[in-house]
Amino acid sequence: MKPAFKITTPEQLRDVLFGFRVSRVILTAFELDLFTLLGSEGSCSATVARKIHADARATDRVLNALCAIGLVKKYKGMFFHTAFSAKYLSKKSPDYLYGLMHTANMWDTWSTMTEMVRTGKSQRNRIPARSEAEWSEAFISAMHERAAQQAKNVLDKINLQGIRHFLDIGGGSGVYAMDFVKRSTDNMATVFDLPGIITITKKYVKKESLLKRFSFIGGDYNKDSLGAGYDLAFLSAIVHINSLEQNQVLVNKCFGALNPGGIIAIQDHVMDEDRTAPFSGAMFAMNMLVATDCGDTYTAKEIKTWLRNAGFVDIKKTETYNNAMITGRKPAKKIRNTK
Repeated sequence: MKPAFKITTPEQLRDVLFGFRVSRVILTAFELDLFTLLGSEGSCSATVARKIHADARATDRVLNALCAIGLVKKYKGMFFHTAFSAKYLSKKSPDYLYGLMHTANMWDTWSTMTEMVRTGKSQRNRIPARSEAEWSEAFISAMHERAAQQAKNVLDKINLQGIRHFLDIGGGSGVYAMDFVKRSTDNMATVFDLPGIITITKKYVKKESLLKRFSFIGGDYNKDSLGAGYDLAFLSAIVHINSLEQNQVLVNKCFGALNPGGIIAIQDHVMDEDRTAPFSGAMFAMNMLVATDCGDTYTAKEIKTWLRNAGFVDIKKTETYNNAMITGRKPAKKIRNTK
């Protein structure tokens, strides 16, 4: 396995460790909405500070640091956004990356890692919480921005012949389900997620004028029924939230919810057997330590075992971007011989 970083000197180590400085400056500017306030006309730091009710000297230093990073320009004491920051970091732009607020939320949970490792328990409840609605909107936006770029490619890797009813478990914005229903006028989708998330899901689906092709179930997949009559149960970025035992129960539920011949597809960080690769999955396992009670990243062997235990056949692994997908099929009903 090739390491993600080559660290052979103290200087290289420091370069890696000091990377947090740039991240923190950008996230602080994002949380304070500095990029929107600058505008194309520019502003002096004192004016920006007054608008955000912040300290003038501290605001000036943040803006100077953003200039050094390359996201802000300075001319004769005035600060201006760049073409990039105007496009992606200003709320006035349709391409605004609202989902970066989720990254700011992750900063808080990752800062508890040392205590989490000492105790073996997530410390997230000790973090001053944002409102649930604010956190959910940021999280779903971040997931939507990423998934929208890969939904078509991912679904293209599944044999969708005969698939008409798509169950998107923990579907968030419904981005995968929307790609599915757009493929045929006969296709329908059901999104299952927490009640508070379903409210957000409907906004995304309505924006695409697809509400008539959707149904929604608000609930907890660890406790509530998924319904029945589906041809495909799709779980993207879901199993890493749960324990091994919870995932087995969830996969069993999927088996029961599917029509004979139906497919289950699990897309997630799928680890090598020694759990040191891929790099993104190893880092995400740390995210699950600090952000959940029992979440983790799992190996292909573990995921395939859940499917076999539930009764799925034709189980296989397919690579998808930085993740992988494990699929299986529910056997068709046997035809009784009446002769």
